[in-house]
Amino acid sequence: MKGIEIRELECFLVLAEELHFGHAGERLFVSQSRVSQLLRSLENRVGAPLVDRTSRRVSLTPFGEEFLAALGPAYRTLAAVVDGARERARDGRRRLRLGFQGSVNGPVATAVRVFEERDPESRVDIVEITLSDPFGPLREGEVDAAVVLLPVRERDLVVGPEFSRQPQRLVLPADHPLASRSRVGVEDMARVPLVPVRKAPDYWLRVHSPTVTPLGRTIRHESGVDTLQEGLSLVAAGRGAMLLCGSTARHHGREDIVFVPVSGLPESSMGLVWPRGSTHPGVPVLAGALSDALAGFPRETAADKTAG
Repeated sequence: MKGIEIRELECFLVLAEELHFGHAGERLFVSQSRVSQLLRSLENRVGAPLVDRTSRRVSLTPFGEEFLAALGPAYRTLAAVVDGARERARDGRRRLRLGFQGSVNGPVATAVRVFEERDPESRVDIVEITLSDPFGPLREGEVDAAVVLLPVRERDLVVGPEFSRQPQRLVLPADHPLASRSRVGVEDMARVPLVPVRKAPDYWLRVHSPTVTPLGRTIRHESGVDTLQEGLSLVAAGRGAMLLCGSTARHHGREDIVFVPVSGLPESSMGLVWPRGSTHPGVPVLAGALSDALAGFPRETAADKTAG
């Protein structure tokens, strides 16, 4: 690490995401030439080119890909250490930042309370994360753990306790022909276009925004959304339907939309996830507290009270 500046590492990490010198400069609030200068300095210190530059595109070299894979987790850990120290210096308590896409209720709320009772020197801060990017805040070090809608199949993330397993709901305009039913079948989903979540992984979309029914009928898709409120507004406007887990549906009731259970689809469930290799001492304590809380919630109670 001798002689390497943090700004050089930050520049490389941002450039690896943007693959564009101008966009990287905008995010770092520096000029494009300064980005090039920082990158060259880092490459000279490392001793190998990290980025291939042509007139048409920017890409990482194989060496740059390996360097990125090793640097990313280490940088996030370093950033978390600094952030944690800053928080403790402010009020003397260690912070655990928990990402959430809805309201904290049921066993999660109980787990937060138990966590703080077991570790009085720590506090859980609830941080809202977007529906379309649940993993970004974990990878950027903005949260230490997150409650997300499963499945999660990311190599750099650990899936802890799972809970709130229940049928998925189809969100429909209140005046849609299917809205008056007590339940719809998966084949009925071909009768209305779906509003998917933008940027979600393909394996996640296949579960929560399928494009074909089991019998091969096409399910049309509308334009994707980033937030839950965007999706609900499009549904209310008659632009299509949206699949949600049952717990999220219960906590977002509106007069202009209805939530109808769907048979023939895999049940939805929530899970606590965190970065693989996390060194935050509070993460395993919170996972244990959630496991203990789930033991006290019958399956139907957890489904009724847990928000996603």
